[in-house]
Amino acid sequence: MSAIGYILMIIGALFYVLGGLGLYRMPDVYNRLQAATKATTLGTFSLVLGVGIAQPAWFIKTLLIVVFLTITNPVGSSVLAKASYIYGAKPFKLVKNELDELYNKSRGDENADN
Repeated sequence: MSAIGYILMIIGALFYVLGGLGLYRMPDVYNRLQAATKATTLGTFSLVLGVGIAQPAWFIKTLLIVVFLTITNPVGSSVLAKASYIYGAKPFKLVKNELDELYNKSRGDENADN
């Protein structure tokens, strides 16, 4: 069991490396956010479950950590993406901007040209 746990920990570390590479290589804040969130979420899942398997006494605690991260990571990345959009961060390549119409309606006509 400990060998499986260590393998999962190594897989988690590889996901962290890929997340860091995604932060470095992606062209805009939205792609970077996507790469970092997905990779670190999977990396944390693998790492924490690997610890839970290697140390069976901690398994329930590690499952609770995974559940907590499953709830909080998508919410956190959504909030960061929305804040970046409201701040004015431009996407690298945009075909159609449906959010612009939504936010201009909610702000009112005085800010429609911003």
